[in-house]
This record gives sequence, structure tokens and C-alpha cells, in this order.
Amino acid sequence: MPSGAGHDSQIFAGYMPTGMIFVPSIGGISHNVEEETDVEDLVKGIEVLAETFTN
Repeated sequence: MPSGAGHDSQIFAGYMPTGMIFVPSIGGISHNVEEETDVEDLVKGIEVLAETFTN
């Protein structure tokens, strides 16, 4: 998914393959104190991260 997000990956990408895992925020609110994510979506994100380490 193309994204304008960079965060720390902008720094690491020059040294190693880098990617970001996105999970949805409830109501699409992000980078805000009211940002919230369902636990089920957090678990899915963790599962994706774990799979990257086993493949």
C-alpha cells in the first residue's frame, strides 16, 4: 500500500530492507490523543509481524 508515512523507516531504509505494518484506527482518527484501535486489529498486526520473522 503506498503511503506518505515515513516515521523511523525513513532512517532505517538506507541501511536495510524496511517496511511498516498498518492497523486501522477506529473512525479513521490517527496521530491524535483520541486515536484508538480495536484489540482484534492489534492482534492481527502482531501476527503479521511475527510471520515476517518466521519467513
